[in-house]
Amino acid sequence: MTQDTTTPSEAKNEGIYDAIIIGAGAAGVGVAIALTHAGVENYLLVDRDHVGSSFESWPAETRFITPSFPSNSIGMLDLNSIAIGVSPAYSMRVEHPTGQEYAKHLQSLAEFFELPIMENTNITSIEKEGEKFLLKTENSTLVAKNVVWAGGEYQYPSQGGFIGSDLCLHNSLVEKYGDLPGDDYLIIGGYESGIDAAYHLAKKGKKVKVFDANCPWGDESSDPSISLSTFSYERILDPMFEENVELFGETKIYSVTHKDGVYEITTEEGEKYRTKERPLLATGFSGGHKFVSHLFEERPDGFLSLTEQDESTITSGMYLCGPSLRHDGHIFCFIFKYRQRFGIVAEAIASSSDIPTEEFVAAYKSWGMYLDDLSCCGQECLTC
Repeated sequence: MTQDTTTPSEAKNEGIYDAIIIGAGAAGVGVAIALTHAGVENYLLVDRDHVGSSFESWPAETRFITPSFPSNSIGMLDLNSIAIGVSPAYSMRVEHPTGQEYAKHLQSLAEFFELPIMENTNITSIEKEGEKFLLKTENSTLVAKNVVWAGGEYQYPSQGGFIGSDLCLHNSLVEKYGDLPGDDYLIIGGYESGIDAAYHLAKKGKKVKVFDANCPWGDESSDPSISLSTFSYERILDPMFEENVELFGETKIYSVTHKDGVYEITTEEGEKYRTKERPLLATGFSGGHKFVSHLFEERPDGFLSLTEQDESTITSGMYLCGPSLRHDGHIFCFIFKYRQRFGIVAEAIASSSDIPTEEFVAAYKSWGMYLDDLSCCGQECLTC
């Protein structure tokens, strides 16, 4: 792994970065590559752990729901790619990679593109003074003209918001479903993570009940941000899933209690379900964007207000990339969605340094990595 060994103190003494990207996951590495392609050289990619560490933390059995396919030869980018001309399927020979496999892919990209990385560096605060951003670490301060928040979501699990939710085990903390003890599980949350957990437990012969406040397995939307992916629907049809899993849609959880070694889930309708095993919480993630919310206006739904360049509407030079990205009602929570905005951010930062971007924009548009027209980016356009 190529890594910038410059300490924060040395970095500050060397001057001001044109941009600092926080988070070395899919969004951070992707936008860093875009900045490189746009001609920006004086930037830094910072992560409190290391490249791809969040993906490494996935349960061992969990795989990407989006398939990888080496279609670059016909000008169609692999769905799990974050860089033009790159196909994870070609390099990994895997259609649905695990988190651990994808982390290695990100690390190989960082090495290939020689990205300037500062790992094991925790940003404790970000403030803007005049035209400069001051990013404090545990040791010193980094200075930049622009900041891109690409912190992702996996480090910020949602706790569900009901009584006793802290008694549950969030799926992001499971190392391997096959190692979980017992034979009877209750899962709260029936979107992708919940179905994934239920599938792997069912394949081990365990009995599973899945509860969801909505009914994602019954939603007819073609948007995978709302309804289940085809990959998950196929799993639901697996004989062992059908035999061992019960799905409870439109079922909100009121509370979870633990007494005499038994966990009891009570729904808002008063129905009760018991198990000796700790219930699994698959309620998603609250998002790391809250760390920088003081630099953005907040939308009514809790997400951040952005300009057409994915820049803060109140703090110039502060950008957002990754699964927390929202524009109007459009959700960019998957890699193949939010990667289309890397070029937008890279162009804005390059232009602020008077770097010509015409060729860069043309190249990214040709690969479908520059989505600047949101008038018809909803998934339902695919069914027209």
